[in-house]
Amino acid sequence: MVAIARFEPIRTLGFAGISGAYAYVGAAVDRPIRNFCISNNTEGDLYFTTNTSQDEMFVPANTFRLYDVQSNINPNHDDKYVFPKGTRFSVKQITAPVSGAVYIECMN
Repeated sequence: MVAIARFEPIRTLGFAGISGAYAYVGAAVDRPIRNFCISNNTEGDLYFTTNTSQDEMFVPANTFRLYDVQSNINPNHDDKYVFPKGTRFSVKQITAPVSGAVYIECMN
């Protein structure tokens, strides 16, 4: 089997769906995720998480965060250092956005 990189469908959530409680940004991932980018295209500072019981990632207004999960993989042993299939990303506000959206791009 040949391993190839693939993008998942983009996940997005408009500003009106973002509040002080965590909301899912799109569907769960279809395959293990090796890297992802979170873009905050709102004027609100936001928290993102894969576990809605804790804040994991801070993404300031109008910025992005790029995560390369497997950048340090051992080429002699694929240790599957990935986010597993079924992972869901969620977002909540620190300051309320009044326009824009958030986007999550994933590669597996």
